Amino acid sequence: MRKPIGPARGPERGNTGEPAASRDDAAGRDRDATPLSTVVRVRSLLPSLPPAERRVAQRVIDDPEGVANSTITELAQNCGTSETTVIRFCRAIGFHGYPELRLTLATEAGRAQSATGGRVIGSDISPDDSLEQIVEKVTFADARAVEETASQLDIKMLEQVVDAVVNANRVDVYGVGASAFVAADFQQKLHRIGRVCSAWADAHIMLTSAAVLSPGDVAIGISHTGATVETIDALEVAKTRGARTVGLTNFPKSPIAEVADMILTTAARETTFRSGATASRLAQLTVVDCLFVGVAQRTYGSTRKALEATYEAVRGRTVRPDRRRR
Repeated sequence: MRKPIGPARGPERGNTGEPAASRDDAAGRDRDATPLSTVVRVRSLLPSLPPAERRVAQRVIDDPEGVANSTITELAQNCGTSETTVIRFCRAIGFHGYPELRLTLATEAGRAQSATGGRVIGSDISPDDSLEQIVEKVTFADARAVEETASQLDIKMLEQVVDAVVNANRVDVYGVGASAFVAADFQQKLHRIGRVCSAWADAHIMLTSAAVLSPGDVAIGISHTGATVETIDALEVAKTRGARTVGLTNFPKSPIAEVADMILTTAARETTFRSGATASRLAQLTVVDCLFVGVAQRTYGSTRKALEATYEAVRGRTVRPDRRRR
């Protein structure tokens, strides 16, 4: 049986060893980094909050501007909870109190409106939307997922993962559903530069693969929710074998954090068509690309040779001009 989820690791993931004031200052710098960064952070922490605080969090996510214009009493009543719960929620996400949250949300909402030219573009698709509106909403949501993922990505943690992959004897990547495609993409990239890497999506093969890992190997689990049983179980087995374990998820305090030595996070919002895994897939691919390029840069000489060799191997597999139909 897995342990209950405790404090997660790294910035916004629990014990960093820094004084509380230092962590608060860091949180403040993060909040100023990008429009609606507070909403991004609240969304990532949503599953780990108690039910009453979760209702407050959902209101912040759904209507940040409305929360900015509400008193603490109004917000508590709208969420069916108490003012004390609202204050606890504010502190849970790094604010000293509700006035600071209101001011930050108002500022970030203003920045967001400026960035979109005053237009309100929601990512929820309604049955009455035209195809033009669908394109606008999808591309806006995808672009925001990439931008917000980049803005909150923990660079120091990314450096640690790059180090682990560069020094690994072998890398196994686990993912099911849409995350399996991201795992396969990363495997293909590493394979092209001569790294020993495998990607697995079958639950049994994931477990048997993890069971033969050893110290010096790296196992990477990809799960948007961070709660995919198959991926977590595979990482757990890899960890017992002494391999370094990495989790890629949208929720830093999700169950995958319990079995991952290192956590990389995305910042994607899936709404109407969540099962399509649209924005989350792009956010995961963004992190995977950053990780791959970091590894490639650290092994620049051998990477260039491998890319040239693999390019030469497939260069002749394109249709020649004289074979094209006219």
